[in-house]
Amino acid sequence: MPGVVEPVYSPYHGTVEKVLTMKANRVYEWERLFLIKTKNGLVEEVSVGISGHIISVDVKQGENVTPDTVLAKIEDDFTITGCD
Repeated sequence: MPGVVEPVYSPYHGTVEKVLTMKANRVYEWERLFLIKTKNGLVEEVSVGISGHIISVDVKQGENVTPDTVLAKIEDDFTITGCD
């Protein structure tokens, strides 16, 4: 059964400091996917509570983002996993 494609939105206004994943990667729940440098200078981690495969990475390092920006799309495999 194919999964549902879920967009990953930026929770912050800021700049992509680092992209920690790539297209076709398998990712696990709460795995760090991106680092965003916020407008106040803090570097925040972006992770989501789903596991699956990265369908697309829609931003690159240095790109400005807002909470409306889609960072990536993940095909959710509905497998309960975890990440330390």
